[in-house]
Amino acid sequence: MKAAAAGAYDLTREDLAALLADQPRYRVEQVWRGLYAKGLRPAEMTDLPHDLRSRLDVALPPGLNLAAESKSEGGKTVKWLWGMPDGAQVETVLMRYPDRATVCVSTQAGCAMRCTFCATGQAGFTRHLTTGEIVEQVAVARRAAEPDRLSNVVFMGMGEPMANYDRMWEAIVRIHRDIGLSARHVTVSTVGVVPGIRRLTHEALPVNLAVSLHAANDPLRNSLVPLNKRYPLPVLMEACRQYQDVKGRRLSFEWALISGVNDRLSDAEELSELARPLGAHVNLIPLNPTPGFRVRGTSPAGVRAFRDHLRRLRVNATVRQNRGTDIDAACGQLAAGAGVGAVTAGPRPQPPKRPTAPD
Repeated sequence: MKAAAAGAYDLTREDLAALLADQPRYRVEQVWRGLYAKGLRPAEMTDLPHDLRSRLDVALPPGLNLAAESKSEGGKTVKWLWGMPDGAQVETVLMRYPDRATVCVSTQAGCAMRCTFCATGQAGFTRHLTTGEIVEQVAVARRAAEPDRLSNVVFMGMGEPMANYDRMWEAIVRIHRDIGLSARHVTVSTVGVVPGIRRLTHEALPVNLAVSLHAANDPLRNSLVPLNKRYPLPVLMEACRQYQDVKGRRLSFEWALISGVNDRLSDAEELSELARPLGAHVNLIPLNPTPGFRVRGTSPAGVRAFRDHLRRLRVNATVRQNRGTDIDAACGQLAAGAGVGAVTAGPRPQPPKRPTAPD
């Protein structure tokens, strides 16, 4: 059995078959299901012989190693800081709700988009994540969420998913096919990488698209989202229209409300002119504090006024509940630092123990 060069989730089935060439063929399916359907480390796969478990535990190491864990709201929001063998770091956020759980995953260590109000963008770009590093975040989160059901995966963590398209899409395929989550509960967020939106339009799986808009005129958006200079709003809106025509899926616009910048009623009116023809849903996000951007988020009263004005303009708008602001886990705050609320690093997160049935 040859040694694996990457984390366990970076292997394809063919790679795993080669790794297990000295074993019965059914072992490949056993190990694959153990990783993806159950989120197990090889040492925990009790349907394998002990010697094989020991060998695989060395040959299939985790790609992500827990560096720190932060909790908020009594554990309803959990942020993990992962370290990787090359020194890169990323963060993943698990959010529990009464009837489900959602994981916010990263696709890059850092980000090259340079959005002025985002901590990740302020930190700069380190590297793309591999397919396995993306998938492993979901596998770990699903297990940690137990006994709750992990029902939603949002690509809204560190990085621009469309800038790492091939690895992101292969991760989505595995999340759907092997982990077993519905593609309709997977959302890909982008600041407006138009070639990526065009590619997503013609993919087979019906994932959701969210566009981080934040401004509805080009001069303002150029200052907030520098990529807009390459793909201005008319080009971006045409790509969104094509996506909706082909997919028939509801489109979402993300709008971080910044006091005195994009929270005026006139901004809502400009936004309505983009959202209404597409039937787009608008998610309003009060700006979360980040160290390098001194402008304040809109007040709660201002957020409500902006939402209400959009509704009067016949735009479906909701205010997103901020989760994990106190541990720098909310939208725009991920920066791969241990941060406030970090606890000591230790083993990978485990689900709560279930009561055993009486003999």
